[in-house]
Amino acid sequence: MRTTASYDLFPDSRSERALARARWLAREGRTRDAQAAYDELLAGKPDLKPGWAEYFELLRSSGRGEDALQLADRARATFGDTGFSLTLRGAALTELGRYPEALAELERAVEVDPDLALVWHELGYAAYKLGDRNRALLALDRAFALEPHTDTLKLRGQVLREAGRYQAAEVAFEGAAQAAEHAEQRADAEREIATTRRYGYYAPRRPDDLTTAERWFADTGSIVLASTPGPVAPSDATIVATFAEVAANSDWHFGQVILLGPEVPALNELAYRLGAPFVTPAALDESVCPLIVGLRPLPADRIWNGLVGKLTDQQTGLVFALEHPADGQNGGMTSDVIGVLTDAGERRERAPNPVQAVNEARHPGARLAGRRLRPS
Repeated sequence: MRTTASYDLFPDSRSERALARARWLAREGRTRDAQAAYDELLAGKPDLKPGWAEYFELLRSSGRGEDALQLADRARATFGDTGFSLTLRGAALTELGRYPEALAELERAVEVDPDLALVWHELGYAAYKLGDRNRALLALDRAFALEPHTDTLKLRGQVLREAGRYQAAEVAFEGAAQAAEHAEQRADAEREIATTRRYGYYAPRRPDDLTTAERWFADTGSIVLASTPGPVAPSDATIVATFAEVAANSDWHFGQVILLGPEVPALNELAYRLGAPFVTPAALDESVCPLIVGLRPLPADRIWNGLVGKLTDQQTGLVFALEHPADGQNGGMTSDVIGVLTDAGERRERAPNPVQAVNEARHPGARLAGRRLRPS
C-alpha cells in the first residue's frame, strides 16, 4: 500500500497537524497510540482519504490483516463502493491470503475507477502473490504510468527478481532509490539493489532454483557453513575449526577479535587459531581488520549494530555467528557484512551434516564489494 497517493482532497491545517502526529507515532513504533490518533482523526474528518490509507498501512504492516479488513469495511461504509474503498478491501484480502477474493474485489475497483493508480498497484501485488508475474508487471506498469511512485518501482523489482530477470530488477530498484522521498525509502531500495546483485551471482538460475543456503546468502549476505540436514549436528568446535580453515584457505587475516553476547569457549579457541587478541568493543580498530564474533546476532543490541555499521562503512572485517534465528532475519547485519553462520541456527533440531568449508574459488561471497580482509 502506498500511503502518499495524490488524492483530490487535501487536509486543512488542523487535520494536517493531526495526521502528522499519527505519522510520527507510527514511525516511533507506538502502534496503539498511532491507531488511537488515526481513529480520532477520522472521527472528525471521515472524508480524509490519506488518513484512511495510512491507517490501513499501519495495520497491514503490523500483520493485523483482520483489523485491516474491518477498517476497509469502515471506509466502504463511509465512501460507498468507490475505487478507493474497494481497493482497501482487496488489499486486506490479499494480506489474509484470500487471493481469488482479493482479485475479484480489485477488478471491481478497476471498473469503478480505472485511473486510480493505487488499485493497479494493489492488483499487481495480488497477482504477484498468486504467482502470475506477467499480470503483476502489466498492472504495475499501469500504476506507474498513472502515478510514478517509489513503492511501485520497488515491487516491480521484486517481481522481476523472482523471475530471474536480475538486471531489469536492479534497474527498477535503482529507479526506486532515485524516486525516494525519504531516507528510509532510499536505504530500503539500496538494500534491494545489493540483494539483487547477490542473486545475480547465480544467474541464469532463478531464486526458486537455489538451495536454502544459496538463498540465505542472496537475501542476507551471510555465508552458510552448515546447510544440509543430517543425523549429527556439528559442534561449536567443529564450526569454529571450519571457519579457521576458510580463513586460512582464503588468506584472511584479522588483527583483533571482539566478542559480543555470552561467552562461548569455542570462540576463545577461534581467536587462538587466528592469532588475534580478544579486545573489548571500545578498542575497535577498523584498520587492523576486526572480526566480530558471537553465539548469535544481537539485532536489538546498540553496541552490536554500531560495530557492524562501522565495519560496513569501512568495508573491512567480518561478522561470525555460530547460530542464527530461524525467522530468517539477519540480526542487524547489513548486506555488505559477510557472516558465516549455521543454516537458520537451529542446529540441535535441524541436525545439519558436518560442515563443508566454502572458499573464494567457489563461493560468490568472495566477490562482495572488494571487502578488506587483511590488516592495512
